[in-house]
Amino acid sequence: MNEFAVAALVLLAGLVPCGVVCLRGDPLSRLVGLEMAGVVDILLLLLLARAYDRAIYYDVALALTLLSFAGGMVFARFLERWI
Repeated sequence: MNEFAVAALVLLAGLVPCGVVCLRGDPLSRLVGLEMAGVVDILLLLLLARAYDRAIYYDVALALTLLSFAGGMVFARFLERWI
């Protein structure tokens, strides 16, 4: 296990507060938790790509970057009805 895998494991613990915010909170806080979880996931995939020397994980991280931003915008659009 190299230092990138250890960093990915530590970063994985950062998803717990995002999950708590997504489960408990007003709709605007849930959106913030969702976006933050997306950022943590992207960083986690980048660390795993470096740790295991797999180039495909870089592509997955890039796709997740585009999709998480678009998903957050769609969620914000639906959230607009209740704010």
